[in-house]
Amino acid sequence: MRIFLAGGSGVIGSRLIPVLAEAGHDVTATTRRAENIDYIRDRGARPVVVDVYDAPHLTVAVADAAPDLILHELTDLNDFDTEANARLRRAGTANLVAAAQAADVGRMMVQSIAWAYEDGSTPAVEDDPIQAGSPIEVMEDLVCRLPHATVLRYGMLYGPDTWYAPGARMANAVTAGLVPATPAITSFVHIDDVIVATVQAIDWPDGAYNVVDDEPAPATEWLPAYATGLGAPAPTIGEVPEGAPLGRGASNTKARSAGWTPMYPTWREGFPRA
Repeated sequence: MRIFLAGGSGVIGSRLIPVLAEAGHDVTATTRRAENIDYIRDRGARPVVVDVYDAPHLTVAVADAAPDLILHELTDLNDFDTEANARLRRAGTANLVAAAQAADVGRMMVQSIAWAYEDGSTPAVEDDPIQAGSPIEVMEDLVCRLPHATVLRYGMLYGPDTWYAPGARMANAVTAGLVPATPAITSFVHIDDVIVATVQAIDWPDGAYNVVDDEPAPATEWLPAYATGLGAPAPTIGEVPEGAPLGRGASNTKARSAGWTPMYPTWREGFPRA
């Protein structure tokens, strides 16, 4: 099919392009920077330079691509700016959905997150409520205005080019002893498993899916293993700061039932290789 990939030069988008192309899809991929044109073309997509906040240009780009599916893999975390990322999820997604509607594109898949659920004592399933009023809720609601929507709630990414890769943000903080091991729970997923799930999800029924590994875990369990793999000092044991979320794992039963089998079933297998 014809796919419009919004976010073609990002960690996920750049990995999706060759896999989608190999599967026979015709991919148009966006970037904000002209210097990424050759990179996107070399990976197997037709590049287009457009900023998601430039609504008129975006509308033309989507119309010109005439896609069957829009893949929304946009984020804005290069400078670790959570406010910029929140704006993208709200305003950027609104522009992308409006461009889809103007071009009569009826289907969108969107990158979401698996740690935006309301608090609970069991791993979250897809029907559990998302935090009310959060940028994630706004983003997902916007995408679901289209006739067909697939929401992929990725776990915390690790592996090459993520914050958990050696030399990256989290790895450096752990090596410096700045991250205490608390009872806060995280669901992880390896970047390679995200790519496989995303491509497979093209053939899944509409709806939301948690794309996470099999073992949500508190930092008191996973952080010492991660630090050991980095050759970093053992983390100090701490408590979750007052008012901070305790974290909640997510269940991948629905994605597994749709046919996804992670290559790294848990972070225990994945961290040593990553």
